[in-house]
Amino acid sequence: MITRFKASNFTVFTELDVSFSSGINIFIGKNGTGKTHLMKVLYSACSVMNKKEDRSFAQKLNGVFMPRSIGRLVHRSQGRGSGRVVVYRRNVGETKERSITCDITTLNKTSVSHSLWKEENQAESIFIPVKDMLANAPGFRSLFSQKKLAFEEVYLDILDKAFLPIVRGKQSPERVRLLNILNKAMLGRVIDKDETFYMRNSSGELEFSLLAEGFRKLGLLYRLIQNESLTKGTMLFWDEPEANLNPQLSQTVVQILLELQRMGVQIFIATHDYVLLKEFELATTQEDSVLYHTLYKDDAGVIRHNATNEMGTLCPNAIDETFARILDDEIKKGLEDL
Repeated sequence: MITRFKASNFTVFTELDVSFSSGINIFIGKNGTGKTHLMKVLYSACSVMNKKEDRSFAQKLNGVFMPRSIGRLVHRSQGRGSGRVVVYRRNVGETKERSITCDITTLNKTSVSHSLWKEENQAESIFIPVKDMLANAPGFRSLFSQKKLAFEEVYLDILDKAFLPIVRGKQSPERVRLLNILNKAMLGRVIDKDETFYMRNSSGELEFSLLAEGFRKLGLLYRLIQNESLTKGTMLFWDEPEANLNPQLSQTVVQILLELQRMGVQIFIATHDYVLLKEFELATTQEDSVLYHTLYKDDAGVIRHNATNEMGTLCPNAIDETFARILDDEIKKGLEDL
């Protein structure tokens, strides 16, 4: 599991040190506070754990962030400079942390070092971007390989995971239960033919391009569970699960994520959604491991971090502050109308 992240003069961060829960980590904060950047660094580090992976941490960062040049990932300041990111992890039963470091200069020079980071059988990592990709699957991978599309690598990576074949044989009771929950919410199940994804139900087959985008999100989860991409030891990064999702389906998403965490999946989520946070707060049990993180700018404009196990004690909380302001405005307007 990923245990810690440190950044120095990297993108929006000047100095940041964050420790994580082995279960679910939920990031909130205003736009521009680095929630997605943090998750992309973690995902990039996880993507190069396999000893057979010939790309370096720096190369994966470049593909995932897709800057004009990799030196652009150094925190903006006058003159030349350098930045650093370090990711730490620890396998089950281990006490010593493993780590991987990437140093980058504004002159586009990079240096990667690691301590016991790579191994033969690395854990899987999955990054689900905000934009749905299953509806855009036909031909995407071939065009991407020809460098005809200017998309960050996370879009290609998630399609590669979705297209993995379905594991044959009897599925575990936990996996069957998760698929049944999603099947009920979507009123169908996911299949693919000729690089096109479909939702199949009693009425027939409907291609994903004609499907409501909220159902596409559930469909992607269905597929990743179905082909066992999401299994014990996997690390899941999901940017804004609530995007294009009817609030009624937030309960289903939270139920699935909590169940995955109980199965041994480590989860990282960035959200701006009050409903999703409340669903987590209501559904979490004492046995669950959920850590709420807030990223915010101090008076000097420096990104800071706080974390807590209790959502109600998270401070500052940009989402709660916004809803409190709306409630105050509503009361004020009601009094004016009397």
